[in-house]
Amino acid sequence: MAQFGRPSADTFNGDAWIEDGVGDNSALFDEIDESVADDADYVQSPITPTSDAYVTKLTAVTDPMVSTGHTVRYRYGKNVAAGDQIDLTVQLRQGYVNEGSQGTLIHSEVHANVAAAFVAGAFTLTGGEADTITDYSDLYLRFVANKP
Repeated sequence: MAQFGRPSADTFNGDAWIEDGVGDNSALFDEIDESVADDADYVQSPITPTSDAYVTKLTAVTDPMVSTGHTVRYRYGKNVAAGDQIDLTVQLRQGYVNEGSQGTLIHSEVHANVAAAFVAGAFTLTGGEADTITDYSDLYLRFVANKP
């Protein structure tokens, strides 16, 4: 049976990520927790990011007891007005506490030169990566935007 861990709390936003480009940075996870893609709500890094991070905790799921089929899906794009090259790193981590104690890196995906339009992003964990997860109630997504 399929399970879905969705963003459930803002864990770290020391770099001024905002929602929908309007400047509010409270409860960002609410903007990206949908089950059906909705490009009208999103979170946005600073316009000229310098390794700026945002971390959200995922809702707990139970251990599926298999090492296959662990897929993370998300959408991403950049602000056309800025025009700068923006790179985005998406990480799945377990046991994240803060930027000084980021827990265990399960997987990292890098998107170089993000497109101006929203793009579907996804990665599927290898068996070894899935087996690294020991606590399915302690998973986080960490997004890092950078202008190279």
